[in-house]
Amino acid sequence: MKTSEITYTGDLRTTSIHLKSGKEIITDAPTDNQGKGEAFSPTDLLATSLGNCMLTIVGIAARNHGFNIDGTKAEITKVMAENPRRVSEIHVELHFPANNFTEKEKTIIERAAKTCPVAYSLHPDIKQEITFSY
Repeated sequence: MKTSEITYTGDLRTTSIHLKSGKEIITDAPTDNQGKGEAFSPTDLLATSLGNCMLTIVGIAARNHGFNIDGTKAEITKVMAENPRRVSEIHVELHFPANNFTEKEKTIIERAAKTCPVAYSLHPDIKQEITFSY
């Protein structure tokens, strides 16, 4: 089954439709690459996907082990390189709500975050810097 359909709408903008849900994402080229920067760029989505995946997999692990991570936030910083233009680093700062996590729970959280499918799917040359704030 197809995942999405993407339409180039002009002026360096695309519209993507998630076929199962009908939800829409718009991308723009970033301002440092001839775009308006009025929406996520494709490379922003790449970097953001890492944080989304980490939170999802940590959420599954937390549910399976009987603790809660509701309210956890991820802050993403994408670092670009040149020649060729590419994402060279993704910094993920995971901020957990005050919850008095045990050392075992912290180990579960950190292992789950670092082993999410997006983390494994990124090229090894893309540096992934992850910090955990409890």
